[in-house]
Amino acid sequence: QVQLVESGGGSVQAGGSLRLSCAASEYTDSNHCMGWFRQAPGKERERVASIYFGSGRTLYASSVKGRFTISQDNAKKTLYLQMNSLKPEDTATYYCAARSTAGECRADTDIDYWGKGTPVTISS
Repeated sequence: QVQLVESGGGSVQAGGSLRLSCAASEYTDSNHCMGWFRQAPGKERERVASIYFGSGRTLYASSVKGRFTISQDNAKKTLYLQMNSLKPEDTATYYCAARSTAGECRADTDIDYWGKGTPVTISS
């Protein structure tokens, strides 16, 4: 059972930056890919960014490409999401996610483990 704990959420003005962190109890030896998802009030959860540990491949939602960067630190067993040029529409609860078997980290149904989420609020 992989445990994921997010941190770094908060409230900033539009144009600002935040860095989210996700501490994992098990990391690259136990997971095929990890990612960040978000869910805004009244909306479905969506994938923001994914990273595949074997290849190093990263994928981003078109709405965040060029503004957000997913990265990871093996030694710290931590996944990051650097969020720049934040917009009010980025307001959501952000979830860390992990998949232990080969496959994609694109949809909710791909994911084996979830964190509890960290809220991000962007004011205009």
